[in-house]
Amino acid sequence: MTTTHPHRVTAKQQWAEGLTVFAAVLLTIMGVLDICRGIMAIVQDEVFVTTPDYVFAFDLTGWGWVHLVLGAVAVVIALGLFRTATWARVTGIVVASLVIIANFLSLPYFPVWSLVMIAFSGFVIWALCVVRRDDTGLYERAPRDL
Repeated sequence: MTTTHPHRVTAKQQWAEGLTVFAAVLLTIMGVLDICRGIMAIVQDEVFVTTPDYVFAFDLTGWGWVHLVLGAVAVVIALGLFRTATWARVTGIVVASLVIIANFLSLPYFPVWSLVMIAFSGFVIWALCVVRRDDTGLYERAPRDL
């Protein structure tokens, strides 16, 4: 007769799982809101304030498509994060970085919301970078090197 020993979950693993879920939820929210923002810019670009003397001048319909695509990709990646897929962590960092750049370039059109999305993206990048996968396939918090 064999005995099974239950796998003990450490506090580090719980932190890691929590941060991954946190990043997935934030990325889902960011994606859905970016999809809405993209649709608004595509359908009716008069919703956004335009600044005539901004260094980076872009067509708002084009920016709408950029936000729509980034939002859709973010939602797909968030679904992968809920399943703790490594590819989702890596691409989540890349997409969150692209969202930061896109929102920085669209600051004059929707300034407050762009700053909120930049902050959300920063939290997503932090949450995805602070955990690492160990040999057992579970995530744990990265050690501090001070």
